Amino acid sequence: MTTATGADRIFLFLQGPHGPFFDALGRMLRRAGAEVWRVGFNAGDAAFWSDGTRYIPYRGTVPDWPARLAALLAEKGVTDIVLYGDTRPVHAAAVAAAQARGVTVHVFEEGYLRPWWVTYERGGSNGNSRLMATRVAEMQAALALSDPDDPLPPAHWGDTRQHVFYGALYHFHVLMRNGAYRRFRPHRALDVGQEFRLWLKRLLLMPALRAERALATRRVRGGGFPYHLVLLQLEHDSAFQSHSPFATTEEFLELALAGFAEGAPRHHHLVVKDHPLEDGRVPVRRTLARIARAHGIAERVHYVRGGKLARLLDEARSVVTVNSTAGQQALWRGIPLRCFGKAVYAKPEFVSDQPLPAFFRRPVRPDARAYREFRRYLLETSQVPGGYYSARGRRQLLRQVVDMILAPEDPYDALKAGTAAPRQQLRAVT
Repeated sequence: MTTATGADRIFLFLQGPHGPFFDALGRMLRRAGAEVWRVGFNAGDAAFWSDGTRYIPYRGTVPDWPARLAALLAEKGVTDIVLYGDTRPVHAAAVAAAQARGVTVHVFEEGYLRPWWVTYERGGSNGNSRLMATRVAEMQAALALSDPDDPLPPAHWGDTRQHVFYGALYHFHVLMRNGAYRRFRPHRALDVGQEFRLWLKRLLLMPALRAERALATRRVRGGGFPYHLVLLQLEHDSAFQSHSPFATTEEFLELALAGFAEGAPRHHHLVVKDHPLEDGRVPVRRTLARIARAHGIAERVHYVRGGKLARLLDEARSVVTVNSTAGQQALWRGIPLRCFGKAVYAKPEFVSDQPLPAFFRRPVRPDARAYREFRRYLLETSQVPGGYYSARGRRQLLRQVVDMILAPEDPYDALKAGTAAPRQQLRAVT
């Protein structure tokens, strides 16, 4: 593979993950010869961008943004747009404008194989990803040009504490220093003050939550009963809101518990695991208890608040989710999986389409060989080792993703063309 340079490339960065990753990425692209600009929509965006001469504050409203963006694309001669998540209103408008003008859109997201990788695609991610229309047979054909060995994940990349810290710091800037962005409106339902208080509360309560989680996990693993696992997601997350049939977590829980009550053997239990970053804006515990009582299964339903998934997954009989990327951890273990939203891994070879009562009664196992090839396809294309939030994860990510951004082909076309960059063989950290 010949590494492309940034000459004649003009990048416009929009909103990124909380923290310094986008700033570090912009600096490296400038070193590669590219011109880099950043549009900021609030004081949090400004706080994490070091080059004030290449920072463009947007102080208008969301309805006025497409016109301002069109002017910027023409004025700066933008060739590339870089953003994190493609469904928030300002980003959805940017994707549409870029596609109309032939501007390349580089989309970052949390990893489809998180936590050890992040996702880099062009044009769209999750339900808007090219993966949605790519059949497993096509992936298998493309893999003929790749190394047959999967890279080993490191033992530890990111840190939830650092993610929560940067989230709290970002919302602090928006809450306390946002006077120049009075028209700013967050893309989520809560206002900035509520967001900041929830992030701060989460950060302060982490030790207590860790102890509560350990006790709940110990009760499940020591209970001696077969159990099924329900993986919850953040209700306000784009994957849930934009790519699922549910408007609320409560709707999903009602469906899952009704299916369990009807179909699961009476000696089986149901474990509902919350998202690691759930901040309390949704009363999951109270809602779950009410629904379980209504279906007469309260004594068979358990709640685990966040934390790592592996210890619960290892002994689970099946997994149900909307479209969480954590579903792939179940597939990797050969555990039957049922999902309801759009997901890049929702392929008929390894995701069940059974009605929930039948799934809980006798779940169909995934085609493990087909899933291993799907996973290897992701690792050879859109999954980049590293992370956004830890310094070590960012360094690892930047070693590879800059060349992927500058390459003429997107990761999927590069694999088919045989021009994909060689993947680093990671070593497990002890």
